[in-house]
Amino acid sequence: MNRLSALLLKSLFAVALIGSAQVHALEGAPVAKADPAKGEAIYSSGDASRGITACVSCHGAAGNSTIVQNPKLAAQHEAYTIKQLHDFKTPQRTNAIMTPIAKALTDDDIKNLAAYLNVQVQKPGAARNKDTVELGKRIYRAGIAEKNVAACAGCHSPNGAGVPAQFARLAGQHQDYTVAQLFNFRTGARNNSVQMTTIAKRLSDDEIKAVSDYIAGLK
Repeated sequence: MNRLSALLLKSLFAVALIGSAQVHALEGAPVAKADPAKGEAIYSSGDASRGITACVSCHGAAGNSTIVQNPKLAAQHEAYTIKQLHDFKTPQRTNAIMTPIAKALTDDDIKNLAAYLNVQVQKPGAARNKDTVELGKRIYRAGIAEKNVAACAGCHSPNGAGVPAQFARLAGQHQDYTVAQLFNFRTGARNNSVQMTTIAKRLSDDEIKAVSDYIAGLK
């Protein structure tokens, strides 16, 4: 081996070592933890410089929306909130208000918001239609066998608390919001859950309204 070849091999070996060290450094780098305090700042004040509107104006103090068309976000599981905000950036779940806001949020912003909302206490709701609450209860707890509709409780738990990182918390949610989302799943306007799309298509308008009303009273 001549001197030039030896120098070339040494240079390539040095480059390989540097590259390997960089990879290991990245692999060992700690993942930034979510910061609820930063999430609260965005939620309460937004960030005008990035076109981010304060969440509180639509979703209420500490995630307790008083506008029935807008969901309560308090106590929602972090993983679910993170997924929905990312989905708003895609055609799967478009919304004239939420899509531009979600696109302006960084991954860290989203994690921080989700962490903040997860630890808020949700104000309870209430069923308001006594004539349909039993129908809603049956659908939620037992499903509709003849329509092949599974019980909501099977995924979202008997008390509507959901399952962290898998299924959303539903308890106490506004009736109007839940009705709108089930209609959206049925029509394809919201297309980010195959399970929910399938179920919603099998429910009548009256069944959707009944189960949504029952969900509002869960605690």
